[in-house]
Amino acid sequence: MNFLDTAFAGEFYQLFNATLFDGPSLLKLLLQFFLNLLAVWIIVKYFYYPKSRRRSYYFTFILLSMSIFTLIYMMDGLKMEIGAALGLFAVFGIIRYRTEGIPIREMTYLFYLVALSVVNGTTGQISFVEHIAVNLLFIAIAAVMEALLYQRGLSSKLVKYDNIELIVPTKRDELKADLQKRLGINITDIEVGAVDFLTDSCMLRVHYIDENDIGNTVNHMIKMK
Repeated sequence: MNFLDTAFAGEFYQLFNATLFDGPSLLKLLLQFFLNLLAVWIIVKYFYYPKSRRRSYYFTFILLSMSIFTLIYMMDGLKMEIGAALGLFAVFGIIRYRTEGIPIREMTYLFYLVALSVVNGTTGQISFVEHIAVNLLFIAIAAVMEALLYQRGLSSKLVKYDNIELIVPTKRDELKADLQKRLGINITDIEVGAVDFLTDSCMLRVHYIDENDIGNTVNHMIKMK
């Protein structure tokens, strides 16, 4: 092997290493990826899921957050605008979520975790220590808000009610007493919805306090017979 062949082989080896394996960049990607995964998992596992118990959203939050992180990281590396990535997420959201009503709490967590993933996916002048600080702030805010807003176990149910004679304003106390007796919960407020005079039934939204309630949301329906 002559000198030219040796020099060519050396240049090819350096080019191969530089283009296909960049140790520091790979390490940075893995660190930010697992930091984002850990933060998202903590928020979903310890703050969202204990209240809602909805495995479908647990699955959605984790995978969507990882997808958004990857898109932002790759696009930021290509010097693309963050607005393009957020626009891409908006397109995904319109296509998938416009056909199903999402509760306010789930929607709030969805965008909260997307925002966190966008921050973690940014590769600009933000140091890894600053990324850690931001993630800790996101986790702390979620913890504080859950502790403040749900410490009394406030929740609500949609109830299909069969005694429409009690839904008039003058019999609100009787309605409340009947619901509390039949449901066994401490009711704070009642909203009257659609009324069906053909079947003598109506839909009620019942707001109540229950320290032991960790899974009921407004989408859970109770049929009272």
